[in-house]
This record gives sequence, structure tokens and C-alpha cells, in this order.
Amino acid sequence: MTTIYDFSVMKPDGTEESLADYRGKVMVIVNTASKCGFTKQFEELQSLYEEYKNQDFIILGFPSDNFNNQEFEDMEDTLAFCQRNYGVTFPMFQKTDVKGKEQHPLFAFLTSEQKGFLVEGIKWNFTKFLIDRQGRVVERFAPNTPPLKMKKSIEKLIQ
Repeated sequence: MTTIYDFSVMKPDGTEESLADYRGKVMVIVNTASKCGFTKQFEELQSLYEEYKNQDFIILGFPSDNFNNQEFEDMEDTLAFCQRNYGVTFPMFQKTDVKGKEQHPLFAFLTSEQKGFLVEGIKWNFTKFLIDRQGRVVERFAPNTPPLKMKKSIEKLIQ
């Protein structure tokens, strides 16, 4: 059975990281964008991370330019923006295609495991996937769902 631990992703410095490094943690995987109407969700995502990080919880952010070019060209600009404006300290990765011909295999897997409302693929920035400690995709949250609305689902998995 495939889990998210079977995938590797690229860190901002260009090195590869296996998601198996996060084995045993409850995770939220989210596609982000710095210039989106939902960008303010970084604040609530960071709040969730701060609240639960000592309980084996992690958020993994994947900047994406798939929706109206709402991400900076330079990765350093993205990281600086997220840190400066929202205090983001959870891991962020390289800009990643979350749909289309160049879709990263991780996002193909996530969307096949938890289909969205009306469509399987990702419709917009800040689609959030909740992953259990075994690396299974257990829930999907729409872009317009505020991250704090995920608290009950996160708490169930943390306990």
C-alpha cells in the first residue's frame, strides 16, 4: 500500500528529502501562494504548528504557481515573504506543480486518495491534506476552509 512516505520532495536549497523523515507524525500538507487572496491563511497555519508541534505534528508547505502565477519567481523571496509577514517556521519546499502535465507525484497521490468537491484535482491554492501517523491521507480541506477549522480533526489524530 502506498503512503506519503513513498515520496521525496525538494527542499528550498535543491536537496531532496524523503517524506519518510516525517514517519510517525500527524501532518498537514498544503499548496501555498504568496500573492493569493487566501495567503493570510499562513497566520492560522503557523498558529496550528505552534500549538501542536511538540505533539509530533508538522505542516509542510508547497508553494505553487499553478493558479494565476501567484508565487514569486525566486524561492528566497517566497521564504522571506512567509517569514516576514506571517512568521512561518514550518518547513517549506521548492515551488511544486500541484496539477497539470508536470504535477508532482505526491500531489497526484494526495488527490487520488482524497477527492475534492466536484473535482478530483486541486482547484486552488491552500488546499489542505491531513495525514495520519501511518502516512495515510485521511481528510482534505478546501482552499476557503480556515486552517483553525481543522483543529478537531488534528486533535483526533494526535491523541
